Amino acid sequence: MTGRSVDEAGGERLQKVLARVGFGSRRACEELIADGRVTVNGEVAQLGRRVDIAQDRVEVDTVPVGVMPGLVYYLLNKPAGVVTTASDPDGRPTVVELVPSVPRVFPVGRLDVATEGLLVLTNDGELAQAVAHPSHGVEKEYLAELRGNPSPAGIRSLREGVMLEDGLTSPAKVSVVSPGVIRITIHEGRNRQVRRMCEAIGHPVVRLVRTRIGPLSDRSLRPGSFRPLEAAEVLALARAARAHTPSARGGRRAK
Repeated sequence: MTGRSVDEAGGERLQKVLARVGFGSRRACEELIADGRVTVNGEVAQLGRRVDIAQDRVEVDTVPVGVMPGLVYYLLNKPAGVVTTASDPDGRPTVVELVPSVPRVFPVGRLDVATEGLLVLTNDGELAQAVAHPSHGVEKEYLAELRGNPSPAGIRSLREGVMLEDGLTSPAKVSVVSPGVIRITIHEGRNRQVRRMCEAIGHPVVRLVRTRIGPLSDRSLRPGSFRPLEAAEVLALARAARAHTPSARGGRRAK
């Protein structure tokens, strides 16, 4: 017990907070709480619980969720020629110019200027750090058009690990989509990693498109377009980052 009753506690009702950030109607959020799926500061929440959104840590299904007002999450399909920064001294277009300017957001991770595909932008620093941190190992999937057709030995090298100037890469998931086109999934975050891996086996990348970030994909999103993430997608992304942390892997098998 906390020493004060729920009715005496300040803050907003938990179901109202969850509904506001996209977990459904207040009734649906009450059911989440009643099912024991919501915790506040590590304790299973009870119906009627109030929270201080500036201080309390709220988790759904053991995954932290952002409850501060004004948090936004965008999924952008970055075109080639756009830089993954907030500003560019050379005057090139930036990813933040493709989404609303208010509230201010920043990209989660990077895509080099020539690479296309999916990128998350948010003002939720905790989630951004969790997804982008190399030790968390959130998978990123790419379609890569290569110069020439890699041999079975080359594909095997990509799968088992390629020696680069900064060390051996971790095993990757690789499949051949068509002649000269592969689908490759990595969970590291090295600079220009997929391009360097393909160059190392003698088949430089002609075109590179990121098609998935953890659980997030959207084939209908056109280049240069964006959409807000749904609450379930934000939760799934946070869960993917948490599932691959060293502490999570130590206690159970990572998914």
